[in-house]
Amino acid sequence: MVLLHVLFEHAAGYALLALKEVEEISLLLPQVEECVLNIGKFHSIVRLVAFSPFKSAHSALENANAVSEGILHEDLRLFLETNMPAKKKKALLGVGDPKIGAAIQEELGYPCQTGGVIAEVLRGVRLHFHSLVKGLTAVSASKAQLGLGHSYSRAKVKFNVNRVDNMIIQSISLLDQLDKDINTFSMRVREWYGYHFPELVKIVNDNATYCRLARLIGNRKELNEEKLEALQELTMDEAKARAILDASRSSMGMDISPIDLINIESFSSRVVSLSEYRQSLNKYLSSKMFQVAPSLSALIGEAVGARLISHAGSLTNLAKYPASTVQILGAEKALFRALKTRGNTPKYGLIFHSTFIGRAAAKNKGRISRYLANKCSIASRIDCFSEVPTNVFGQKLREQVEERLSFYETGDPPRKNLDVMKEAVNEAGEMVAEIRRKQAKKEKKRLKKEKKRLEALAAEENSIPENGQETENGEEKPKKKRKRQVEETEETPEEELSIPPKPKKKKKQPLCSEEDGIADSPTPAKKKKKKAQKSSGGED
Repeated sequence: MVLLHVLFEHAAGYALLALKEVEEISLLLPQVEECVLNIGKFHSIVRLVAFSPFKSAHSALENANAVSEGILHEDLRLFLETNMPAKKKKALLGVGDPKIGAAIQEELGYPCQTGGVIAEVLRGVRLHFHSLVKGLTAVSASKAQLGLGHSYSRAKVKFNVNRVDNMIIQSISLLDQLDKDINTFSMRVREWYGYHFPELVKIVNDNATYCRLARLIGNRKELNEEKLEALQELTMDEAKARAILDASRSSMGMDISPIDLINIESFSSRVVSLSEYRQSLNKYLSSKMFQVAPSLSALIGEAVGARLISHAGSLTNLAKYPASTVQILGAEKALFRALKTRGNTPKYGLIFHSTFIGRAAAKNKGRISRYLANKCSIASRIDCFSEVPTNVFGQKLREQVEERLSFYETGDPPRKNLDVMKEAVNEAGEMVAEIRRKQAKKEKKRLKKEKKRLEALAAEENSIPENGQETENGEEKPKKKRKRQVEETEETPEEELSIPPKPKKKKKQPLCSEEDGIADSPTPAKKKKKKAQKSSGGED
């Protein structure tokens, strides 16, 4: 008899379920298929042995990442060791993912099984899980799944924005499409404007220059010596400009109406703008390649390196490829055709566009392509897995390819790979230290600016109640200056208060009081003085 246990990983925690004992596991399959949708019958076959909920959302995320990568987490190890039977030979553990099953079997020794009846049981458990675990509702289970799903996806998409190879893939695809479109549109302009000025096609070969000239010239009958300087600026050749002027005077082309000429000029302007955008896109691609894969772009060029990354799907996939795959990447049809017809296999794929293979002799093209693919594989791995990517290794690898190319031609022995890599490691270490120092300095400046900004905000917030307090109706309260003056006088020492004030000028008393408005009667001293004056006057 075999006792089958099933491990189910839920967003809420780990669950261990046991199926009824049978002689052979395959006998359970028809029974499980019948009762998956019926919860009553499903309970008769499957029972819950143990359930271990996750302690926190962070713990759930760690366990989910470990299960997805096929790593046995410490929580899962403890859960299985606690609840699985002691006799490992009689117990069989069913898991949904073969990777985690292999990890459990290797570290704990429990035999694991996947597929067949296990998949059906897990389907039923997933459907009725909230009813198997007490206290877990369907709403809480769905909330746990949603939260873990969001956090898991958020953790997976965390990456360095400057090292996104998706932008390179889109840029090189758009660049190839623009090349095709510009070529097609330029041929259309040549045919269209060739009816009016057929001699211009033989004089000017470049498509973008032809479109600019068609827009500038317009009606060839209006072309004169005044436009000669503008023609020289576009063609960058005085002889060509003079040839265009002479050809316009003796041209065999048909006359053209103004409306047709307007449409030709408009279409030419569109083609010129597309070619200008193509140049700016090429600069953008070069800058992105220097950020994402500097060693690969220094070794083989930005365009070829971007095509390799695009064909592989990502820089990580390209780093995983062996050098033999990198060598024929882009020549898959030729490879399988050669295998089918038992012919010669291709020697190179996308790396054929590199300058090294074109410079090599015919007998050495296969050898140099194999050597170049080897160096491209090394450069892609350095770019993919280094924390601070630099182009030092790419330059050293390029020097090695140059030396190998000269060795094939002249026989001069190249330097040993060990010596070259030692030099590259030393130079890369110095460059990385310099880059990190600059980054630290930049971060310090940023933090200083942020601190100043926060201090300024805090000062503004503190200055608002000091300037004036608002009442409940929104009006400002008057400043309490009188109260402050009284407080200051109380705080001043007695010596300062004992200083006598300056004498004030006496004011004349009014004849009438302010309260009753009646004149004051004269005082007794004044009466005596008046009587003395009268008596002295009478004696005289």
